[in-house]
Amino acid sequence: MPQTEPLQSASVAQAIRAAMLTADPHAKAMATRAVARDWKAGTLAFVFDVAMPEVPARPAEPVLLPPNAMPKRGRGGSERGRIALVHALCHIEFVAIDLALDAAGRFGAEQGPEFVSDWLSVAADEAMHFALLARRLRSLGSHYGALPAHDGLWDAARETAHDVAARLAVVPMVLEARGLDVTPQTIERVLAAGDATTARILQRILDDEVRHVAFGTSHFARLCSARGEDAPSLWKTLVERHFRGMVKPPFNDSARRAAGLSQEMMAALA
Repeated sequence: MPQTEPLQSASVAQAIRAAMLTADPHAKAMATRAVARDWKAGTLAFVFDVAMPEVPARPAEPVLLPPNAMPKRGRGGSERGRIALVHALCHIEFVAIDLALDAAGRFGAEQGPEFVSDWLSVAADEAMHFALLARRLRSLGSHYGALPAHDGLWDAARETAHDVAARLAVVPMVLEARGLDVTPQTIERVLAAGDATTARILQRILDDEVRHVAFGTSHFARLCSARGEDAPSLWKTLVERHFRGMVKPPFNDSARRAAGLSQEMMAALA
């Protein structure tokens, strides 16, 4: 039988926007994985005919608070502290779904199909991470939305909505890279508390984050080459301009190297 081309029924931008405007957390995770699957199968057209939302849909819970109003959650040793820790991580992964979707939908038209493929793959990973942590919360007797959450995580998307290089510099190369630094210690703490199940989930997230940061560094390097810019210098400039926090040690040097964050780049920020 002759081979036929996959039927393209919608634009990838429409599918991404629909997932971002899905408020229910579990429905958003499932919609995101469906977008990534349909794009990989070739059933979504490389067409950008709708704009990305300025703010994704959010559920009624968790209640979102300014960063300085968040209650202290402890270090995860007690049952209550572990629930607070897992809830905080679950919220980070939930927002990370939309950060990855937005990158693909906002910048994909100019950056090309490979860029879309990479960030939809990241979005699907974040959806899976969210689902694992949400299930872990339920097994601990809680649920996503039971505690307040940080309202500052989408600020990076707003701040870098105008420039793909700024988005790459801040989101994968600073925010996700910070996960490479802090997650090993978190794994040690939950293991010390006897929680091997949460530790396995965090190890899976850590392994995936190396790949996510590597996507950021590789696309950033490509952009710098195309613009005739020095990558460490431009990264330093963009982070200082668009990131409100501080990039400071200790760093997970081996994981950062595996993700393409060279000593030269780190020295530029030190």
